[in-house]
Amino acid sequence: MRKLLKSFKTEINPTEEQKAKIRKTIGTCRYIYNFYLAHNKELYNKGEKFMSSNQFRVWLNNEYLPKHPECFWIKEAYSKAVTQAVNNGQAAFIRFFKHQSSFPRFKKKNRSDVKMYFVKNNPKDCRCQRHRINIPSLGWVRIKEKGYIPTTKDGYVIKSGHVSIKAGRYYVSALVEIPNNKIANSSNEGIGVDLGIKDFAVVSNGKVYKNINRSARLKKLEKQLIREQRSLSRRYENLKKGESTQKANIQKQRLKVQKLHHKIDNIRTDHINKTIAEIVKTKPSYITIEDLNISGMMKNRYLSKAVASQKFYEFRIKLQAKCNENGIELRVVDRWYPSSKTCHCCGAIKKDLKLSDRIFKCDCGYSEDRDFNAALNLRDAMTYEVA
Repeated sequence: MRKLLKSFKTEINPTEEQKAKIRKTIGTCRYIYNFYLAHNKELYNKGEKFMSSNQFRVWLNNEYLPKHPECFWIKEAYSKAVTQAVNNGQAAFIRFFKHQSSFPRFKKKNRSDVKMYFVKNNPKDCRCQRHRINIPSLGWVRIKEKGYIPTTKDGYVIKSGHVSIKAGRYYVSALVEIPNNKIANSSNEGIGVDLGIKDFAVVSNGKVYKNINRSARLKKLEKQLIREQRSLSRRYENLKKGESTQKANIQKQRLKVQKLHHKIDNIRTDHINKTIAEIVKTKPSYITIEDLNISGMMKNRYLSKAVASQKFYEFRIKLQAKCNENGIELRVVDRWYPSSKTCHCCGAIKKDLKLSDRIFKCDCGYSEDRDFNAALNLRDAMTYEVA
């Protein structure tokens, strides 16, 4: 049977010694990544050739470190994590050379985008039990959510993974080899999904998923976040000139702000996951969505915050992964397709339809909710690309 690689992310509960080791390894990875960017920048200014990740590691071990013994602490970190940090630097440069992204930026301290990579090198590495996982260089680490990651006893193999820190919490993301149990294409008809700001998603089967950002719980948390951010700003303002920003009170307040950001982000992500799971459970033969111009929508200063908080890109990526896993065809309609302005009954296009018009009324007598009409048109769209 063909194997499938699936990622599982969960919170871990490391000991104080393990926490220190994780922080040290992530700090080393951040330093090496920045060093690799700075070194290539220096080579470019001298008119010399670009240095690949392999060439950089050879130069670092054979030339740089023997001449700079004060930097030998680099060798104390888990080598595979450091190697991956250099490879990530090279990947960032390649994306820049292909005009896919801007010039690579240096990684800042206390940011959650630097992770500790690990890989299975021998049979005793990356074993998983119901309540703990074996991570190279850390040993056995307790898992908070027991039984979430598939265990080694059941025949599952962890290929690689990452350990990350976010808002003072520690997470492990494991890439597990699992059997590919693809469901055959269902005989059910397809569905269209119209994403929006008023409602998060309107499905052509009549199901409406509310905008979670309008809930009382999230509004309360956002007000609390504003208060804590003001408090943090005041603490920075009260610092005397030249005084350190690493004071205990400032660090405590910063952690409070990080935790609130993390909590709000988790609520939004949870809503997306549940929405996708519910849509996929209906087992449609295909799902049609629109290729939204998110960067264009973000330029509208009145709507940019509302658009960003909906996390449309994350929804599309996760829906695509779920469709691939369950054998459902994901169709993407061109962004210029007038799904909202087209009458589902007669096919006439109403060019003067405003964003404030929530009910679509056609001259043929057809009247329907604007978003539901768009979902029906997406379902029946004939021109599309398969994601």
